[in-house]
Amino acid sequence: WRLIMSTLKVNTLQDATGGNASTAEQIAQGRAKAWVIFNGTFGTSPFTEANGGIRNSFNVSSVTDNGTGDYTVTFTNSFSSTNYLAVPSAIFTTAGNAVSVVMGNGSVGGRVVGSCRFLTVQGTTQFDSDNIGVSFFGD
Repeated sequence: WRLIMSTLKVNTLQDATGGNASTAEQIAQGRAKAWVIFNGTFGTSPFTEANGGIRNSFNVSSVTDNGTGDYTVTFTNSFSSTNYLAVPSAIFTTAGNAVSVVMGNGSVGGRVVGSCRFLTVQGTTQFDSDNIGVSFFGD
């Protein structure tokens, strides 16, 4: 037997029924439906890649600064339901301080199909960080 290596080039992969499509780019991105890294201290809201507030993103059109430590990520392509997972992180620049990023709910916001609102907090105090990232998984 002789093993021959070759390259398969396609624009879109789908399951056997023609659903669950993924592009090669999405697979290369780790198949999160959306993700963003942004500067929460940026002066112009909404933050975008064009104005420099978003450092890098996939399927995110903008981030709105709703106030200190309060952000809404808006997706380019919405989720099909609110049953998606958001995995946020933030860096607080003072050594030895724990940081939490919490999902909003009720009047604070939370998950809707087109956006996700969340808070960055240290203890019970909301704060802005210059290095915030969030990944979103779901359909």
